[in-house]
Amino acid sequence: MNDPRIPTRDGVLAAARSIAAILPPTPLLPIEIGGIGCHVKAESLQPVGAFKIRGGWWRLSNLSEEERSRGVVAVSSGNHAQGVAWAARRLGIAATIVMPRNAPRVKLEATQALGAEIVPYDRPGEDRDEVAARLIEERGAVLVHAFGDPWVIEGQGSAGIEAAAQLARAPSRLVACCGGGGLAAGLALACPDSAIHIVEPAGWDMVGQSLAAGEIVRVGENPPTTICDALQPDATKPINMSVLQGRAEPGVAVTDEEVRAAQRFAFARLNLVAEPGGAAALAAVLAGKVPVDEDTVIMLTGGNTDAGSYAGTLRG
Repeated sequence: MNDPRIPTRDGVLAAARSIAAILPPTPLLPIEIGGIGCHVKAESLQPVGAFKIRGGWWRLSNLSEEERSRGVVAVSSGNHAQGVAWAARRLGIAATIVMPRNAPRVKLEATQALGAEIVPYDRPGEDRDEVAARLIEERGAVLVHAFGDPWVIEGQGSAGIEAAAQLARAPSRLVACCGGGGLAAGLALACPDSAIHIVEPAGWDMVGQSLAAGEIVRVGENPPTTICDALQPDATKPINMSVLQGRAEPGVAVTDEEVRAAQRFAFARLNLVAEPGGAAALAAVLAGKVPVDEDTVIMLTGGNTDAGSYAGTLRG
């Protein structure tokens, strides 16, 4: 990104105030895992079924009138798409979303229902950022990046401000599902005294690998398949690295089976529907890959999943 602005904790606090004015806080649910009490932040209960509504709202509400008139372009497999589309409809801004053809149908249909224009691309095969760049050049629209945008990072961090207020103290650790690192970076700014644990799908742990290497690592050729469609960016961005480097704990990767077990746990123990990518953090905790205590907050980030695949997961 060429934007010289950097995300700050003051920005996160401002985002939290703005979001509190339009949305109720999502529940912070107590749960016992392995005999230890901890908490789950149910972002799956947002109006668009995911935490992405936070970053979408904060970014779009900070556009100038001239920028709003040009419209916005976003790239997303579905959750960021819905967050941007929801905010765009509320603010009267035209939104175009570049989405993979193989995105879950429930996400495609929900994004369309919110009034956004969808421009499909092939995943794998096409570079989604190139598709978006062409649209921005043609239309003069503003890019709303899913994770590499300072306002988006601040908006996502508002979830940490909420969680700390609900817990009445700073969480000891926040366990976050991680795609490009927008949520993790926002939480790191929101809760400077909390440990930040990032959780990614096995073979797609680009943020964890980048933090370990001290430089951005891109996904290799022919990466493994994953059911976590929401957590598949090719690489993180420098803005996310600048916040997370030296701040986040070593990255953790989870398998599809660990994620499915977490989806079943969320349904049975919390009465919550969790999409695969939204259950990754819970999967890491259940698999014993991240420690917990009574002040741990686990982010359950999304619940947008096709009924058929979800039913199959529940059947086990």
